[in-house]
Amino acid sequence: MQFADFWYIVALSEQLQPNKVLARSLLGEWLAIFRDENGKAVALRDRCLHRNSRLSTGKVCQGALQCPYHGWLYDRNGKVIAVPAEGDDFQPSLQRQAKRYPTKEQDGYIYVRLADNPREDFAPFSMPYYGQPGWETVRVINRFANNVTNCAENFIDIPHTAFVHPGVFRTSRQQKLEMTVERENGAVLVEYRHETSNLGWYSRFLNRQGTEIKHCDRFYMPNITSVEYQMGANRHLFITSQSIPESDNSTLVYTDVTYNYGIWNKLARPLVCWTAQHIISQDIDILSTQGEVIGKYGTHFANTPADTIHVFVESIRDAIARGEDPQLLPNKSVKVTFWV
Repeated sequence: MQFADFWYIVALSEQLQPNKVLARSLLGEWLAIFRDENGKAVALRDRCLHRNSRLSTGKVCQGALQCPYHGWLYDRNGKVIAVPAEGDDFQPSLQRQAKRYPTKEQDGYIYVRLADNPREDFAPFSMPYYGQPGWETVRVINRFANNVTNCAENFIDIPHTAFVHPGVFRTSRQQKLEMTVERENGAVLVEYRHETSNLGWYSRFLNRQGTEIKHCDRFYMPNITSVEYQMGANRHLFITSQSIPESDNSTLVYTDVTYNYGIWNKLARPLVCWTAQHIISQDIDILSTQGEVIGKYGTHFANTPADTIHVFVESIRDAIARGEDPQLLPNKSVKVTFWV
């Protein structure tokens, strides 16, 4: 198994308008994304075969992509269908075909997979309750100067929230919490107990009665985290992030905040959007600092029991990096007590 076997977001569907080309990086590969004459998303290697210009700086001509340097024209399969300098002498050739990658469009996202024939045909992750009646979704996109593993660990890490997001998303109270962390089938599943009101600005609105919160965190290989909070009827929230590996130290993160607040859905949208971006901006800063330190001193963590989540996430991603199947790792379940 390899990281290239999985589907990764490269754009919002709405970003890829007809006659528009998008430049993207994925696992170190440069991509040119556009729509063909039928409106289907196409991903080609961002390199013209002729003189090595970038196709992403070209233009779409009736569903084909034209290089901006000498005008070579590529169809949806990457095949060169016109060379202006050859005029009427042009003849199609199998030797003139750009690398093309599989694409899918789902839940308002465009996905690309770099592997043509993966060992296992994984489907793109289904975003929780996206587009379903009674649910609202806010989407934000951010770039982190760190790798996918550290980003994913941050998104499902409770202890940091009291110090990186004080007042906005938790405050340090030394409240005793419990969690059960399970690793199974290439996923990390976490359930928390004894959480009630330490949710920052939203506490009064989300949980006025102070009842115990149903809080679950999930990591799905190779790059997806989903955080769920349920505090009774019409108080249900998912924060789902897909971390896209542009390079070893650059990760583009697409985050959906999908919630059901009943009659407050539309009114809450501006506040949800602002708060999500505010919190993520704070995470961008702390992960940038972590990335700088790792770059200088290397990766070595002094783990606590609360870091069991991270240890399991790392074991899954490390297995893929070795070319192994994380679904074959032994199932593990650990109960942990920690304080926030």
